[in-house]
Amino acid sequence: MKTLEALVLTMLSLLISVLFIAVFIASTGNNIAEVFYSIYRGAFGNWFSWQNTLVRAAPIMLTALCTAIPARIGLVIIGGEGAVVIGGLSATIMVLQMPEASPYVVLTAMMLTGSLFGGIWILLAGAFKQFRGVNETISSLLLSYIAIAILNFLVVGPMKDPSTLNKPSTFHIGEANMLGEIGESSIHYGLVFGVVICILLWFLMRYTRVGIAVDIVGGNAKAAKLVGISVTRLVLTCCFIGGAAAGLAGVIEVVAVHGRANTSLNAGFGYAGILVAFLARHNPLAIIFIAILLGGISASGSLLQRAHDLPDATVLVMQGIIFMVILAMEMFYGRIKFFKEKGIN
Repeated sequence: MKTLEALVLTMLSLLISVLFIAVFIASTGNNIAEVFYSIYRGAFGNWFSWQNTLVRAAPIMLTALCTAIPARIGLVIIGGEGAVVIGGLSATIMVLQMPEASPYVVLTAMMLTGSLFGGIWILLAGAFKQFRGVNETISSLLLSYIAIAILNFLVVGPMKDPSTLNKPSTFHIGEANMLGEIGESSIHYGLVFGVVICILLWFLMRYTRVGIAVDIVGGNAKAAKLVGISVTRLVLTCCFIGGAAAGLAGVIEVVAVHGRANTSLNAGFGYAGILVAFLARHNPLAIIFIAILLGGISASGSLLQRAHDLPDATVLVMQGIIFMVILAMEMFYGRIKFFKEKGIN
């Protein structure tokens, strides 16, 4: 099965990445074993670490879907960051227009609005590809820059709360409209949304006609057209679904973490989602576990600073190493002699 080969390559990618990260750590003059142990402690060492990890993993799950779902149909979308920003910003604009509404109405409206605008944002990249032949990777990235520029313009201009001097932001959405935490933990319900949506999309892609059609188009678009599949409609649908998931991630950052729209929406979750999607080989179910792993690495950043005097960008270097190794390993997919001989591939 191709699944077995994909699993082997993914595990091999992680192993090689660990070796390169070890070399990087050694170059800083730190003890390799101690730094890896600190990463473990910062990510999964205790309940506090687990909470921090899961909070960071929640938006990454959703932004990973922004890359994974279009990838299944053959598109390389890397503009999840833009969808996160537009989703969070549009939802904030919505809630500020309905100050008297009940929290349930507000949260529902925000999630629908953020998902809608995030979906439309990525759908634009798919439309440019289908109707004008514009490369979706470039267009989605440029759309991210446009979204970030719109955010920066609004939070320092027309929508700025005068009381936010050090970090320009919009007015607060109201404590009553914030998304609550699970039990006595610091983990918000955004994690539940992330896990549930990943499971639903895994089921959609694996057990429905839509999922089968998506895989056919992703394998051979010309053959799909010959059997009567509407390629354009599926491409736009996949782009919208992916963008809607990332847009929802932006909404959750507003309603569960910040309480307002500001530059914190541009925190790199969309770019982290690209790495998770490729590591999970665009499998929505695998995205859950990979996002937790990457969330753990991100959560360990502050401990690495305190314990080993490593800069904050250390975790970004680690993520970059992992991503480069994954891209390099892609050239071996479908070409490993063992799997060919055994008829597994």
